[in-house]
Amino acid sequence: MSYPEKVLIYEVGPRDGLQNEAKLLSTETKLGLISGLVQSGLREIEIGSFVRPDRIPPLADTDPLARALPLTPGVHYSALVPNAKGLERAISAGLRKVAIFMSATESHNQSNTNRSTAEALQLYREVAKEALAQGIQVRAYLSTVFGCPYEGKVEVEQVLPLLEALLEMGVYQISLGDTIGISNPRAMEEMLSAILARYSLQSFALHLHDTRGTALANALIGLQMGFTTFDSAIGGLGGCPYAPGASGNLATEDLVYMLQEMGIETGVHLGKLVAVNHYLQKNLGKKLNSKYVQTIPFSVSEANS
Repeated sequence: MSYPEKVLIYEVGPRDGLQNEAKLLSTETKLGLISGLVQSGLREIEIGSFVRPDRIPPLADTDPLARALPLTPGVHYSALVPNAKGLERAISAGLRKVAIFMSATESHNQSNTNRSTAEALQLYREVAKEALAQGIQVRAYLSTVFGCPYEGKVEVEQVLPLLEALLEMGVYQISLGDTIGISNPRAMEEMLSAILARYSLQSFALHLHDTRGTALANALIGLQMGFTTFDSAIGGLGGCPYAPGASGNLATEDLVYMLQEMGIETGVHLGKLVAVNHYLQKNLGKKLNSKYVQTIPFSVSEANS
């Protein structure tokens, strides 16, 4: 079996990880989190979302957070933008990379954004056009690719036209989301095979949730099929406020451990990543979901950080 020599990990903890947390972290605490992620070697970090503060209160400080980010050569920060106003805020805050987001199903689009699928596509055509004109890179998230909390199984025929539309907008990458963690290795392989029969592998990343404990198994299928970009969240944090049943993301620590043991390069220092996990545990006041970190006492990670 052939595997990639190197994998890029797209850290979504500060956004997707924190958006569903009941405890609101201060901007200073978030800066400490992001600084730790940078120091661990992560180079792609999604820091928040430029949505209305009342929609997702844990991300209400994305504007001041973006302006205070530690600037490190080779590190790229991004944030979600729901509309033209969000893009304007992102540019004003100094970000050079944004992400648009929609779902593969009509029901989840309505629940998540209060828009139909057609309305979402039209809106994002305009947002992407403006972003690209401003020299801003645009990533896209397509949620519920492998299953929807409202509509159940999603067929590839629902997904392909949306991928076509997003790629035509000029996005540099589409992150394919198992939003409620419902997929399994066989279903993952079937969906990805159908997508890759039509589109280039380089256009995609995988965004896997671990709701039913299958995220690493599904990531392995992605690796075997040649995927080299995976979204994950520190501590396995996460969940979608508008996707009933969704729980945490694939934990960055668990993914890095597996890749490291397989001899696949990530550029991430696992010990420093564990220290970040412990920092978050202290500030959120709860145990996080990473399996790997459960084997590492606080004192050991801190001593090796």
